[in-house]
Amino acid sequence: MKKQNLIKLASAFAVVTMLGFGLHGKAYALGATSAIESVTIGSGKNTVDITMNNSGDMSGTDGNFYLFELQPYEDGIENRTDYLEKVGAGNVTKSYQLNKGSDSNRLYNSYVVAVYDGSKYVPVSSQKYITNPEAVAANTTAYKTQASKKGLQIELKMLDDAFDLGVKHASTNIAFNQILGNGIDYNYNGKTYHFNKAVVEDYDKTISAFSGKDMTVTAIILNGYNEAHPELLYPNMPRRDSIFYYMFNASSKEGADTTEAIASFLAERYNGKNPKYGKVSNWIIGNEINNQQWNYVGDMDVRSYTRRYEKAFRIFYNAIKSNSSTDRVFYSLDYNWNNEINNKNKYGGKQIVDNFNSLVLEHGDIDWGLAYHPYPAPMTEPEFWDDAEKTGLIKDSFDSPIINFANLNKLTDYFAQDALKKMGVVRHIMLTEEGFTATNPDRGNIDNEQAAAFAYSYYLVDSNPYIEAYILSRQVDAPLEVRSGLSFGLWTCNMNIGDEIKAVSKRKLWNVFKYIDKAKYTLDNTDFAKSILGISKWQEKVPDFKWAAQENRR
Repeated sequence: MKKQNLIKLASAFAVVTMLGFGLHGKAYALGATSAIESVTIGSGKNTVDITMNNSGDMSGTDGNFYLFELQPYEDGIENRTDYLEKVGAGNVTKSYQLNKGSDSNRLYNSYVVAVYDGSKYVPVSSQKYITNPEAVAANTTAYKTQASKKGLQIELKMLDDAFDLGVKHASTNIAFNQILGNGIDYNYNGKTYHFNKAVVEDYDKTISAFSGKDMTVTAIILNGYNEAHPELLYPNMPRRDSIFYYMFNASSKEGADTTEAIASFLAERYNGKNPKYGKVSNWIIGNEINNQQWNYVGDMDVRSYTRRYEKAFRIFYNAIKSNSSTDRVFYSLDYNWNNEINNKNKYGGKQIVDNFNSLVLEHGDIDWGLAYHPYPAPMTEPEFWDDAEKTGLIKDSFDSPIINFANLNKLTDYFAQDALKKMGVVRHIMLTEEGFTATNPDRGNIDNEQAAAFAYSYYLVDSNPYIEAYILSRQVDAPLEVRSGLSFGLWTCNMNIGDEIKAVSKRKLWNVFKYIDKAKYTLDNTDFAKSILGISKWQEKVPDFKWAAQENRR
């Protein structure tokens, strides 16, 4: 989104907030305005410091400004009268106790300035949240930067194989809805929560195994349906067979409190201090949120939907960053950048990025990142380089219906715009789920094409300075996917034991994957792919090819 568009959004918001409503519902303009310039944890780590600039014509008001504090589940002051404090005009700074760890914890709260019009309090500022929760983090260990971007969705029982492959990034799913239970008591803000010991210990085993092998671990937090704990879902949320996961509930007190507690527990447990539990460095909140099949909350326009997601995202962000200051927090999109949009429950990735960014800037900028899934289109064909001809959905522009490996630079070019940067720096971008099939219903075995597609895609990523990791799906074929015509694995699987994943034999991709980031071997192991792509040098296809000098010496 361009800067001028953000300015227009902010101006529109200012007009809305300057409207008061009389006793008969007639709108009239209020001249009073307030800009909350910052809400931060103070240098002493025990205060919330709020700076604001209050000004304008006070006609139609009682002549005072009032600072309100909102709980995480509140959208506005509504009919509230319990303002935090009366504040003056001009530049004003106020400080309040953070109270972290108590039932009056302010870590997740937000703030609004209002005026009184004779009948009600009317907001004249945007809502602002704390933007530096990392200030109180106990763990300040530097983020581990890997020597390679190479990642893989790993089968835990094949960890030695993954280690042999030189995997540097691994991902795992955490089922938010399964954590409540018995066996682990966790005191949070004065209340004891009970967590399922068996479930948590399974996560301990996986995460510690990965991080113990010096891999950077990415956790994807997913909210499945749990009839026993409706507080984890938006109120009166029905179970739908077509829905895989649901949006995290930040709209009720019980929902927000429970979400805070679970998020804080996970952030504390996987901060790396205890090797038995392991270390999570990257957190993805939900999956492919531009499609409500993966993040369901009900039909609504994209702005309303993104605002609900932002509220939940901030709870996770503050819980994670207040425990480990250098952890990174992401949301996830599929490849439908401007495609399959109905503006009810399916949105374009670009719409989500633009709306999320503008909402975050309005409510207090934080260091969010993007986890992207640039599968081929269609996924049943690994040769993404001809997707434009096959589908007509790949364009060399920001308006492209799909952004995948065929035009991946459009994604990073978009994020390199000033309006999307964080303090002048391009936000964190990872590719956390993508794969190439080795079988096709019509063509049969296409192992070479699968391996060629990975080689080409990895070289594109490795030469792109804005992409930090590339996590391939998957180590071993999943029978459920194979039956759908998708054989993504480095290994084939046994198709005679139901949905259980059991490796049978290595594919060509295994060798290509192993040596793709090794200077001594990478070009030898990808030579075969050049004839498939119709090139003599990788430099013909890969801008700023990392191994160009080495290739030119061959």
